[in-house]
Amino acid sequence: MNDLVLQFNRDGRLLRFKGRLEDDLFALSDGSLGKTIREIMPSDVIEPIMNCLEGALQSWEPQHFEYQPRISGRHYDLKFISSGEGTVLLIITDISDYKQATDKIRYLAYYDILTTLPNRYLFHDRLKQAMAHAERNRQLMAILFLDIDNFKQINDTLGHSAGDQLLQDIANRLLSGMRKADSISRLSDGTSEYPGHVVARIGGDEFTVLLTDVSNTQDAAKAAQRLLSALSEPFIIGDNEVFITASVGIAVYPSDGKDIETLLINADVAMYEAKKHGKNNYQYYLESMNKFAVKRFTVENKLRRALDHNEFMLFYQPQIDITTGKVIGVEALIRWLQPDLILIKPDEFIPLAEESGLIIPIGEWVLRTACAENRIWQKAGLKPIRTTVNVSSIQFSQNNFVDGVSQILSDTGLDPSYLQLELTERTIMRDSQSTIMKLHSLQDMGIEIAVDDFGTGYSSLNYLKRFPLSTLKIDYSFVKDLDTSADDRAIVTAIVSLAHNFNLKVIAEGVERRQQMAFLYQCGCEGVQGQLICPPVNSVILGEFIHKQKFLTVLNDCGIKAKGKPKRTGS
Repeated sequence: MNDLVLQFNRDGRLLRFKGRLEDDLFALSDGSLGKTIREIMPSDVIEPIMNCLEGALQSWEPQHFEYQPRISGRHYDLKFISSGEGTVLLIITDISDYKQATDKIRYLAYYDILTTLPNRYLFHDRLKQAMAHAERNRQLMAILFLDIDNFKQINDTLGHSAGDQLLQDIANRLLSGMRKADSISRLSDGTSEYPGHVVARIGGDEFTVLLTDVSNTQDAAKAAQRLLSALSEPFIIGDNEVFITASVGIAVYPSDGKDIETLLINADVAMYEAKKHGKNNYQYYLESMNKFAVKRFTVENKLRRALDHNEFMLFYQPQIDITTGKVIGVEALIRWLQPDLILIKPDEFIPLAEESGLIIPIGEWVLRTACAENRIWQKAGLKPIRTTVNVSSIQFSQNNFVDGVSQILSDTGLDPSYLQLELTERTIMRDSQSTIMKLHSLQDMGIEIAVDDFGTGYSSLNYLKRFPLSTLKIDYSFVKDLDTSADDRAIVTAIVSLAHNFNLKVIAEGVERRQQMAFLYQCGCEGVQGQLICPPVNSVILGEFIHKQKFLTVLNDCGIKAKGKPKRTGS
């Protein structure tokens, strides 16, 4: 046996022993025989030893307790067993390894390994205790739900090891950033019924703070502001100076929820409201937010079902070259036809699709369907035209985006020259080096690239010369007031001139009135699309529109004979 076994008589004298322990505290020799327990056992545990000895003599039940000497740091289990003949066996077991293993298991179960903060499970446990305490004492308490803004971008740029280091530094900053009066600290051994304040990492770049000393709702706001201020100072990660911001949602017990799940959901909802307000701020939970969250959840579920049940369809809006009178292409526009036959435009569901990540499979469906239908038109005898497909920034940022486009073209059999991908300024400027590589790969395949909403984003002339672009699209915001605004006329003229100097084509979107069309023709903008020409239509009506060339009447009504380039006139 690895244990030390001692036999005592009724008077507590040592009769014999067997085995030994590494700790000198329990070192015995033949000279120890006949001595009393008080003479051979550590003095600081004599009382519990004598109580157990007496209990073992009077009962057949084993008596035991755990002992941790101050000087050695080991853990022992002392068990007293009656032999039935007036003697008692004392079995001393070193349980240090077992205690260490169980402590480690408990730590792994309740603490975040990376930051050493409490994890989701321990936070829930402490929140439950705090809510019970607040209910008994009719007090307020608050939850702060904190999310690091744009953390994925930092992670992707610096690497995951740097991201882990940043999370550790953020955890320490959250702990030290609160004033001592807030008592924000790592949890103790959890023996106290009342946990006090707790900061925890519940996953990824999300942290929660439990505030228990809240006299009014302003206390929670002050704590949130201190957290934001603590995170505003730069972090040094390797050779990089990193600046971050965070969005914080606040939910107060009991007004914002009387159970754990409701309180956490509402704090999360408030955090998303802070994101909507520009990030780097805090927001309180409001009931109206919850209604928004329920609606958002419902629409997201419907979106997932829409993918599975083929509820999406594509409409196409023709693009006309007003200098030649020819259809030069179409823009593919997604629509959602719900089971109740309500047709939903993309503005109502694309933002949610981007937030939820559904934009990736939806975007792939749009691209594949647009290429397949273009090929169908060609097989039906329609003169080949180019299809423009809008690409989300999230979709474009995928590492396999270029390979995915190539595979779709191969599967559908569409010649790449009849596909144009449309990106926003913000998308192509987000990661310029990666963007350049992707755009050149697409260009090498024969695909054209258009910049949507030109003039509303970065509008950097630098990317016009660096990126392989073919078309600039003038945003509707500049087109809608062309017939009344001299400023918009000047902007559009400048964009057209700039594009032509870079050998780029120009398409103005949202053309609705003849005066707009006439001005665009006079300033040299060759391409237009909009309600005046043709609204977005399904593929069947599109074929009829192109065949009958109804748009020529519109051009004639605008005084455009579409025989060639107009003479440039002043604006």
